[in-house]
Amino acid sequence: MDFGVRAPSRRQLLSAIARVGGTAALYQAMTTLGHAAETQFHGPPNLQGARPGSSVIVLGAGLAGMLAAYELTRAGYKVKILEFQNRPGGRNWSLRGGDTYTELGGATQKVGYAPGNYFNPGPWRIPHHHRTLLHYCKAFGVSLEPFIQYNHNTWMHSSEAFGGKPVRFNTAAADFEGNIAELLAKSVNAKALDDAVTLEDRERLLEALKGWGMLDKDYKYVSSLRASAHRGYDRPPGGGINGAPIASKDLNSLHDVLDPQVWTSIGFFMGHEMQTTMFQPVGGMDMIGKGFAKQVEGLITYNAKVSKVAQDDKGVAVTWTDTATGKTTDAKADWCVCTIPLSILGQMDLQVTDEMMAAIKAVPYSGQVKIGLEMKRRFWEEDESIYGGHSFTDQEIALISYPNNNMFKDGPAVLLGAFAREMGAYRLAGMTPEQRIEVALQQGSVLHPASYRKEFSNGASVAWSRVPWAMGCCARWNDETRKEHYQTLVGMDRRIVLAGEHASYVGCWMEGALLSSIDAITRLHKRALEA
Repeated sequence: MDFGVRAPSRRQLLSAIARVGGTAALYQAMTTLGHAAETQFHGPPNLQGARPGSSVIVLGAGLAGMLAAYELTRAGYKVKILEFQNRPGGRNWSLRGGDTYTELGGATQKVGYAPGNYFNPGPWRIPHHHRTLLHYCKAFGVSLEPFIQYNHNTWMHSSEAFGGKPVRFNTAAADFEGNIAELLAKSVNAKALDDAVTLEDRERLLEALKGWGMLDKDYKYVSSLRASAHRGYDRPPGGGINGAPIASKDLNSLHDVLDPQVWTSIGFFMGHEMQTTMFQPVGGMDMIGKGFAKQVEGLITYNAKVSKVAQDDKGVAVTWTDTATGKTTDAKADWCVCTIPLSILGQMDLQVTDEMMAAIKAVPYSGQVKIGLEMKRRFWEEDESIYGGHSFTDQEIALISYPNNNMFKDGPAVLLGAFAREMGAYRLAGMTPEQRIEVALQQGSVLHPASYRKEFSNGASVAWSRVPWAMGCCARWNDETRKEHYQTLVGMDRRIVLAGEHASYVGCWMEGALLSSIDAITRLHKRALEA
């Protein structure tokens, strides 16, 4: 698009592409322009030339820790992993029927899901451009399946729009596009954009708005079969005598579609990480942790609570206690890769520089709350034709996400009944697990009034601020803390180096943890060779 005599800025160009071409065109353009490149994975690290007998102790058997141990062992290092929990994976975690989980404060939940069902309290989807994770999943034999991210047939709900009633996502999105297109067309026809658009592009823009915004010959967004093909029909196309479709008549107003819940929900899918081609492990997210653990079998000591990490110019000493027996041990190594979350690490006896400790303590953690509800049957599929995807609401639960596996199967299934953030998460975290379930049922019933309570069987919740071994979901850097502390945090502190999602620019994602791990062990290896 020609913005007058000057070439358009990248921002202007991307905005124009987004208006006319939608998310897919925008994402492709951003990738071409270097704004949405894939993550920085160039293959496994090159750690050739390790000194015989060199040893590394890894703190934490999450993905970052296990990847570090795997690659360091392949390079010839002698590696030992200490893990606080009795399982691998860290935040890569699934709860299943029969599991017991106790949160800070002592509330204990015994999960009652049917065999084969699960709930992923932590990560639950993998973008197609997270190439590090996809590489190692393939290498370690972790089977993946599609994760349906974007579903036109889910619900969008705002207490301040549409009379407080949920509407189908495609209906809200179509009415947003139509109303905005009509508004912009009026501006173009009133020559309000003549200073920015050439005469030729003015005509092209009007034609684009008519097509994209489903406008009539007068550039108005009105009830029509064209609009209904996007937003849904009062009577959909069929066969025989009554096969002719009937256009939907009750279009939503500009006022309703300008509600923040509407445009933020639409914009959700334009985020770099939230694009529509995504994956999940077959059988639950913890299959990734289990797949990684097989590669480092025999290297992990579970139930190991680390209390102190000391170092000098010759090596590292880690004091840990076996939580099953109470026995305390000192483990020594030449080097240490520490993947313990900063929220825990900042409370430990850690012998690092003041600058490193300041960096560790400078980064707060988010406190999301997730709730997994098992329903007696897949009513969202059977009654509402919803197969995967998310419904959005401005209530505290924020969204409902529908399972992507075992579609069309009879019997119980688990949906994500809440992914609460910020104030919603803060309030839910202050409740008992039973109270959280009740809130999820109450608010979810707004979107599914006929079935939600009727079909509910049992549920489980995880408030990440109450998770004993993490005390938060993931690190939340801002521009100021990154500028002041990030390079210190990711740098080597004599013989200790940190790794994890907190040591990356892909925070809150497994990809960030793996990329940071590769970077950390590459620098550790270089330092070891120099030593």
